[in-house]
Amino acid sequence: MTVDEGQDEARGLGSRAPEFIKARRVLHLSWQVGVFIVGLAVVVAGAAMLVLPGPGWVVIFGGMAIWATEFVWAQLVLRWTKRKVTEAAQRALDPKVRRRNIILTTIGVVIVAALAGVYLWKFGLQMPWKIEDQ
Repeated sequence: MTVDEGQDEARGLGSRAPEFIKARRVLHLSWQVGVFIVGLAVVVAGAAMLVLPGPGWVVIFGGMAIWATEFVWAQLVLRWTKRKVTEAAQRALDPKVRRRNIILTTIGVVIVAALAGVYLWKFGLQMPWKIEDQ
Protein backbone atom coordinates (compact mmCIF):
# COMPACT_ATOMS: atom_id res chain seq x y z
CA MET A 1 0.00 0.00 0.00
CA THR A 2 1.38 3.39 -0.97
CA VAL A 3 1.21 6.52 1.14
CA ASP A 4 -1.47 8.03 -1.16
CA GLU A 5 -3.66 4.94 -0.84
CA GLY A 6 -3.36 5.12 2.94
CA GLN A 7 -4.38 8.79 2.94
CA ASP A 8 -7.33 8.10 0.62
CA GLU A 9 -8.56 5.29 2.84
CA ALA A 10 -8.14 7.49 5.92
CA ARG A 11 -10.37 10.12 4.29
CA GLY A 12 -12.84 7.51 3.03
CA LEU A 13 -12.01 8.12 -0.62
CA GLY A 14 -11.34 5.56 -3.29
CA SER A 15 -12.80 2.37 -4.65
CA ARG A 16 -15.32 0.48 -2.58
CA ALA A 17 -15.05 -2.62 -4.75
CA PRO A 18 -14.58 -5.95 -2.94
CA GLU A 19 -10.95 -6.85 -2.22
CA PHE A 20 -10.91 -9.83 -4.60
CA ILE A 21 -11.89 -7.47 -7.44
CA LYS A 22 -9.31 -4.83 -6.49
CA ALA A 23 -6.61 -7.52 -6.36
CA ARG A 24 -6.98 -8.27 -10.10
CA ARG A 25 -6.27 -5.31 -12.39
CA VAL A 26 -8.39 -6.47 -15.35
CA LEU A 27 -11.32 -7.36 -13.12
CA HIS A 28 -11.06 -4.03 -11.30
CA LEU A 29 -10.94 -2.11 -14.58
CA SER A 30 -14.00 -4.03 -15.79
CA TRP A 31 -15.74 -3.23 -12.50
CA GLN A 32 -14.96 0.48 -12.92
CA VAL A 33 -16.26 0.50 -16.49
CA GLY A 34 -19.46 -1.21 -15.34
CA VAL A 35 -19.96 1.26 -12.48
CA PHE A 36 -19.32 4.16 -14.85
CA ILE A 37 -21.86 2.90 -17.40
CA VAL A 38 -24.56 2.27 -14.79
CA GLY A 39 -23.93 5.69 -13.19
CA LEU A 40 -23.98 7.36 -16.61
CA ALA A 41 -27.31 5.73 -17.46
CA VAL A 42 -28.80 6.96 -14.18
CA VAL A 43 -27.42 10.51 -14.66
CA VAL A 44 -28.74 10.65 -18.24
CA ALA A 45 -32.16 9.43 -17.06
CA GLY A 46 -32.11 12.16 -14.39
CA ALA A 47 -31.17 14.79 -16.96
CA ALA A 48 -34.11 13.67 -19.09
CA MET A 49 -36.36 13.97 -16.04
CA LEU A 50 -35.42 17.64 -15.74
CA VAL A 51 -37.65 18.30 -18.76
CA LEU A 52 -39.92 15.25 -18.41
CA PRO A 53 -42.02 14.29 -15.40
CA GLY A 54 -39.92 12.82 -12.65
CA PRO A 55 -37.52 13.66 -9.82
CA GLY A 56 -34.63 14.76 -12.06
CA TRP A 57 -32.19 16.16 -9.51
CA VAL A 58 -32.74 13.27 -7.11
CA VAL A 59 -31.94 10.76 -9.87
CA ILE A 60 -28.88 12.75 -10.98
CA PHE A 61 -27.52 12.73 -7.44
CA GLY A 62 -28.30 9.02 -7.28
CA GLY A 63 -26.13 8.50 -10.35
CA MET A 64 -23.39 10.57 -8.74
CA ALA A 65 -23.67 8.36 -5.64
CA ILE A 66 -23.22 5.29 -7.85
CA TRP A 67 -20.11 6.85 -9.37
CA ALA A 68 -18.88 7.78 -5.90
CA THR A 69 -18.67 4.10 -4.98
CA GLU A 70 -15.72 3.86 -7.34
CA PHE A 71 -14.35 7.27 -8.34
CA VAL A 72 -12.66 9.81 -6.08
CA TRP A 73 -13.75 12.78 -8.21
CA ALA A 74 -17.42 11.82 -7.71
CA GLN A 75 -16.86 11.41 -3.98
CA LEU A 76 -15.40 14.91 -3.81
CA VAL A 77 -18.31 16.36 -5.83
CA LEU A 78 -20.82 14.70 -3.51
CA ARG A 79 -19.00 15.97 -0.40
CA TRP A 80 -18.96 19.51 -1.82
CA THR A 81 -22.66 19.25 -2.74
CA LYS A 82 -23.62 17.96 0.71
CA ARG A 83 -21.66 20.77 2.34
CA LYS A 84 -23.34 23.43 0.17
CA VAL A 85 -26.83 22.00 0.76
CA THR A 86 -26.21 21.92 4.52
CA GLU A 87 -24.97 25.53 4.46
CA ALA A 88 -28.02 26.63 2.43
CA ALA A 89 -30.35 24.86 4.86
CA GLN A 90 -28.69 26.61 7.80
CA ARG A 91 -28.96 29.99 6.06
CA ALA A 92 -32.64 29.34 5.29
CA LEU A 93 -33.30 28.82 9.00
CA ASP A 94 -31.86 32.25 9.83
CA PRO A 95 -34.78 34.48 10.95
CA LYS A 96 -33.63 37.43 8.78
CA VAL A 97 -33.46 35.26 5.67
CA ARG A 98 -36.83 33.65 6.42
CA ARG A 99 -38.41 37.07 6.90
CA ARG A 100 -36.92 38.29 3.61
CA ASN A 101 -38.14 35.17 1.78
CA ILE A 102 -41.64 35.56 3.20
CA ILE A 103 -41.74 39.24 2.16
CA LEU A 104 -40.51 38.44 -1.37
CA THR A 105 -43.00 35.61 -1.72
CA THR A 106 -45.83 37.83 -0.54
CA ILE A 107 -44.86 40.56 -3.02
CA GLY A 108 -44.71 37.96 -5.81
CA VAL A 109 -48.15 36.60 -4.93
CA VAL A 110 -49.61 40.12 -4.85
CA ILE A 111 -48.13 40.92 -8.28
CA VAL A 112 -49.45 37.66 -9.79
CA ALA A 113 -52.88 38.27 -8.23
CA ALA A 114 -52.94 41.83 -9.61
CA LEU A 115 -52.02 40.62 -13.10
CA ALA A 116 -54.67 37.90 -12.92
CA GLY A 117 -57.22 40.50 -11.76
CA VAL A 118 -56.39 42.83 -14.65
CA TYR A 119 -56.63 39.94 -17.12
CA LEU A 120 -60.00 38.81 -15.74
CA TRP A 121 -61.30 42.40 -15.72
CA LYS A 122 -60.25 42.94 -19.34
CA PHE A 123 -61.03 39.52 -20.87
CA GLY A 124 -63.21 37.73 -18.33
CA LEU A 125 -62.97 33.96 -18.10
CA GLN A 126 -62.66 33.69 -21.88
CA MET A 127 -59.31 32.67 -23.32
CA PRO A 128 -57.76 35.12 -25.82
CA TRP A 129 -57.53 32.31 -28.41
CA LYS A 130 -60.07 29.85 -29.65
CA ILE A 131 -59.19 26.21 -29.12
CA GLU A 132 -61.62 25.07 -31.83
CA ASP A 133 -59.64 26.96 -34.50
CA GLN A 134 -56.44 25.08 -33.78
